[in-house]
Amino acid sequence: MAEIDDRFAAAQAKIKPVTGLGNDVLLDLYALFKQATSGDVTGDRPGMLDVKGRAKFDAWTKRKGLTKEAAITQYIALVDKHAK
Repeated sequence: MAEIDDRFAAAQAKIKPVTGLGNDVLLDLYALFKQATSGDVTGDRPGMLDVKGRAKFDAWTKRKGLTKEAAITQYIALVDKHAK
């Protein structure tokens, strides 16, 4: 488990300086990160006027039930795809 945590931390550092990513990619990264670190989404969906919060909540909700390991693996794969 320590190896995957190290790879997860490295992926986070690798993607941080990358700019120009589309909103869909950013939402996917956010949702996978939250699923890996916090588990399934909790709480109420933000209101209609909170467009950003609502998009983030919805992206995270799509990952419901995904295990920590699977979320980390998908996060690393997405980083590898978009960060050179």
